[in-house]
Amino acid sequence: MSVSGAVIIGAGPGIGQAVARRFAREGLPIALIARSDRTLRAAAEAVAPSGVPVVTLKADSTDQAGLNVALDGVVREHGVPDVVVYNAAIIQADAPGELSVRGHMEAWAVNVVGALNAAAHLAPAMAARGNGTILITGGMPEPKPRYVSLSLGKAGVRTLVRLLDQEYGPAGVHVASVTVAGPVAPGTDFDPDDIAEHYWHLHTQPRHQWTGEALHARESSSAGSSSATGRAAEGEQGQRDEDRDQRQ
Repeated sequence: MSVSGAVIIGAGPGIGQAVARRFAREGLPIALIARSDRTLRAAAEAVAPSGVPVVTLKADSTDQAGLNVALDGVVREHGVPDVVVYNAAIIQADAPGELSVRGHMEAWAVNVVGALNAAAHLAPAMAARGNGTILITGGMPEPKPRYVSLSLGKAGVRTLVRLLDQEYGPAGVHVASVTVAGPVAPGTDFDPDDIAEHYWHLHTQPRHQWTGEALHARESSSAGSSSATGRAAEGEQGQRDEDRDQRQ
């Protein structure tokens, strides 16, 4: 396995930082992308004890041009990444008819389209190299009418993973999601450090054992379990990208 590094898009204080620490522990250089300087400073400080190279880049996951500039900066610093983790999301309660069309479009842009843009920008080079991993944070294994935009977005993530796998999987790029079926908080069944183990497990799966989804539910909160399908309660992971109260 090459060691050109891991990119974390959405490096909030929950899952984002935990995944960064987990990959840094294995010696991978880390690139952190977030919307706020405060989030980037906190994430860099969390990774610093590992001693690996860390680069921070400010970008909004819904700004395609800005995100592409940040991703190009990652490639200049660390090379084509080994693994890309997309962890940005809008998590909000909205019943049918409560959210405006614009609100739904904004949620969809963060939850799905940002991940698509990031993958489309980096996956071709990963495929040309013949290996790599793209992981997207999922949730809502069952749709809930109290979380319409989130249910739609996480269903979109599952479809996106399948599409990206069909496009880039034959060339050696493993695409998968980590479905988190509960509220993320340290010291609970949904401790972000436990959840981060799924990301490492998926990244290190041998090609003949690739799975498309790892489910972290109350029954599987210990590290490393994975499942091809998700069946559990709703995944309330946090709120929008870091400086908009995300806790992923």
